[in-house]
Parts: sequence; structure tokens; C-alpha cells
Amino acid sequence: MTHFDVVINGAGMAGAVLALGLSALRRADGSALNIAVIEAAAPDFEAHPGFDARSIALAWHSRQLLEQLGLWERLAPLATPITHIQVSDQGHFGQLQMAASEYRVPALGYVVELNPVGQVLYRQMAERPNIRLLCPARIKAFVQQPDDIALTLDDGAAFSASLLVAADGHRSVVRRQLGLASRQLDYGQSAVIANIQAAEPPRGQAFERFTREGPIALLPMSADRCSLVWCASTARAEAIMALDDEHFLRQLQREFGYRLGRLQRTGVRHCYPLVLDEVERPWHHRLVLVGNAAHLLHPIAGQGFNLGLRDVAALVAALRQALAEGRDIGSHGVLSGYGRERQPDQAAVVGLTTALTLLFSNDNPALAAGRNLGLMAMAACQSWKDQLAWRAMGKR
Repeated sequence: MTHFDVVINGAGMAGAVLALGLSALRRADGSALNIAVIEAAAPDFEAHPGFDARSIALAWHSRQLLEQLGLWERLAPLATPITHIQVSDQGHFGQLQMAASEYRVPALGYVVELNPVGQVLYRQMAERPNIRLLCPARIKAFVQQPDDIALTLDDGAAFSASLLVAADGHRSVVRRQLGLASRQLDYGQSAVIANIQAAEPPRGQAFERFTREGPIALLPMSADRCSLVWCASTARAEAIMALDDEHFLRQLQREFGYRLGRLQRTGVRHCYPLVLDEVERPWHHRLVLVGNAAHLLHPIAGQGFNLGLRDVAALVAALRQALAEGRDIGSHGVLSGYGRERQPDQAAVVGLTTALTLLFSNDNPALAAGRNLGLMAMAACQSWKDQLAWRAMGKR
């Protein structure tokens, strides 16, 4: 039976970055890890659920992690810098401005489109001799054994692995089979996603505007467009999706204002329900969950993928150290050490995201007044503003 050092289920952003990061590791004798990547979807990027038409925001620290993993150079041409961030609350005076120049960095973050990024990552995986792509394929069953994990695919192929990593999203088949305990919260919201063309190009400006039903974010992206994430109650989101383009843009203009002039065009819209879904202990015997398989967050602070990327970078570091020490990379000691290291960051980001969602997605007069004063105070107090800025950039 074929044996792999690491099997990764899921070749979306988290799984692909992990595979490429691990492919560069070496044992003390100089040999590379033998890695398999299983993906249910064929590498058709017009239909791949992990690399659809959405964009994601990479924090400044995420760029540094991608540089450390040797991946940023080929992704940089696809990234649009965020040099300014404006946070505002609809109907109130409170406003917060942040600029990259204040923190002596070229950008507070970057916006990348998933579809072209997916193509770059797939090409790199195909070029690595120690990565074997198994797609389209699905895990039919796996059995955790003392020394390895035995896996069977839906086409009958069978092999074993020292470590199985679930990077297959919040509907993870690995997580479902394990029945791991999780904390869930339905926010009663959905996010409408689209690409928008405005009269004025964003020029590196990102906007987050809080409304009584949820935040609206417009992020700068390629070709002078903006990436829209419009969070609203589920019923309102369904009504927004039913509008024709003209009335959709009119309603968005009413909510967002004229910060970029008149909103002129919209691309195809998509709608996603918003929930918190956090696995309490995202590691198991010879198994780790990363990305959305471990924690699905509200997009209010744009921290979902950035948190997952920090998980991936920490796992690569933990396995690098284990290899240097001659330890079993799937052992309880290695994985529990990784898990304990990641728990404080995961808990902090989940807590912050949930608190912001509950605070800024309602029209309670007392809370509205309090958050407006909070924005004004943060704008006036540099140390508070700095803490928020560095958190947004992915630094604690």
C-alpha cells in the first residue's frame, strides 16, 4: 500500500498553500516529504468552489507569511494594495481613518481574486515533484490507527498517511466523520458578494460602513473595480439578490453613499449565509483541521482567511521542527503542541469577530450611540487606533 507523509483533503487556498509550504521541508537526511492533495473538484477554475469569483483581503502579516513560505513573489502581481481604510457608521458622525504611511508599511493589506490565484497555486503544485494531485476524488472512508491513517477514495484507491489535514471547508467530510464538537452561532445574516465599478477608482481605499442590518465593505481590486461584501438580514439579502442591476446599484448607493461617486456597474452577484462555526479542538489523532474546516467566521473584520493562513504557517513550522528533531510528524506530542500554540490567537479572533458583529449589526439606540462614541474616541486616541490597525494587519 502506498504511504504518504501528509495527505491534505481540499485544494482551496488553505490546502494549496499548506501543500506548497510543506513541499519545501526536508528531513535531517535531506529527503522531502511525500505529499498527496485530494480535491473533489476538477481543476476547472470557472466552477471550482474554492476559487470562484470572490476576492479575499490579505492582511499585511499574511503577505509576510506568504513570503516566508516562498509564495508571495508569484502572487504579488495579482494583489491590489489597500493603502487607506475608512470605517464609518451610517447615520452617525463617528469615523475612523487609517493609512499605511502611519505605520511605515507599503500597504495595510491586499485584495486578491480567488480565481487567478487558484490557477497560480495549482500550477506550482503540479511543478513540485513531491506533491501528488488526486482530483477529482473524494475520501470515502478513513481509519485512524496507532501508526498511521488508512484512507480509501471513492474510486477504490487505498493508501496510508502519517498525517491527515482537513482543509475541505466548513462542510468538511473529515470533520463530519469524526463528529468533533463545535460552537455554532447563526447570525441571521447573509452576505451578498459582487464586483462593482464606480465613477471614481478606489485608488487603494477600502471602506467599511456599518448599517443597522450589517456592514458593507468595498475593497479596491484590479482594473479600478471594487469588491463588495454587503451583509444584511437573510430576508433582506434575498430581496437584494432578486433586484435587477439598476435597482441593486440604486439601493447600494443609498446605503453606501457617494464616497466613490456614482456606482455604475455590477458583476454577477452571489449570496452566502453567515454563521460562526468553530471546532473547539481542531486536532485529533494524526489529524488536523485548518481554515474554514476549523473555524468559519463572519466577514465583518476580514480575518477568516488570515486566521487560517496563520494556522497553516504554524503547522508548517511545527512539522519543520519535528523533522529536525527526528520526531513522528503525526504524533500526539507534535499536534497537541501545535494546537496549544494556536488556541490563544484563534480564540481572540473569534471573540473579536463575534463581538463586532453583535455590536455593529443592530439599530439599538444605546448601542448605536456607544459604538459611534467608540469610533470617535478611537480616532482621537492614537494608541487605541494603533492597536486596531495592527490587529487588522494580522499582528497581535
